Amino acid sequence: MIDIHCHILPGVDDGAVTIDDSIKMARAASEEGISKIIATPHHKNGKYNNLKIDIMEHVVQLNKVLEKNDINVKILPGQEIRLNGELLSDYALGKILTLNNTNKYLFIELPSNHVPRYTERLIFDIQLQNLIPIIVHPERNSQITENPNVLYEFVKNGALTQITASSLTGHFGKKVKQFTHKLIDANLTHFIASDAHNITSRTFNLRAAYENIEQIYGMDMRYMFQENAQYLVNAEMVYKEPPERVKTKKFLGLF
Repeated sequence: MIDIHCHILPGVDDGAVTIDDSIKMARAASEEGISKIIATPHHKNGKYNNLKIDIMEHVVQLNKVLEKNDINVKILPGQEIRLNGELLSDYALGKILTLNNTNKYLFIELPSNHVPRYTERLIFDIQLQNLIPIIVHPERNSQITENPNVLYEFVKNGALTQITASSLTGHFGKKVKQFTHKLIDANLTHFIASDAHNITSRTFNLRAAYENIEQIYGMDMRYMFQENAQYLVNAEMVYKEPPERVKTKKFLGLF
């Protein structure tokens, strides 16, 4: 498996604090069957700033440590960028890091409680730069939860999205779990990732999430999500179905 969203780099944000924490996270990932992890430290979220050049160096150093400790997990470079008006100018200045540094896919994080007014325009402008924006964990954004049509419009206009494994497994509560399944049903998400920060309160849960997908939607859906992660790493086009609007009726009562 490939995990495309993880806070495994030590001492750069609210993820791993020390190199020992990073080693423990990598071991836990390996035990789940994860062989590649894109390290995606927070950037410009009001608390943490992690520039491309620094992330690249941290990734090199962590890979050396993992190899020395015989942990068969490869760390790839990435960045979780809080949506901001300077994003594209920073990209032009070499401060912004695409996923696996392929100049193809770009993580964007929305504030947890709203969607900024300029989001639609910025998503359009990002695509004009031949980049594909991926909105991370939309299932945890309160405005999108209240009005899923906001996300539908973004996806219809070319954005992709990534849901969190722990949302599927219920670690963020029943309502988030239900809404996450609604996004899958409506073809409004394209990747599953851990967004792991540690091995206690915010761990991987990726294998359990994929098993959940297979049980409810079948093996083909599981393969689609897993293969999309590989396509992303290789800077290839991912698989996606035409998006639909989230049904407003009660979600079957299954969860």
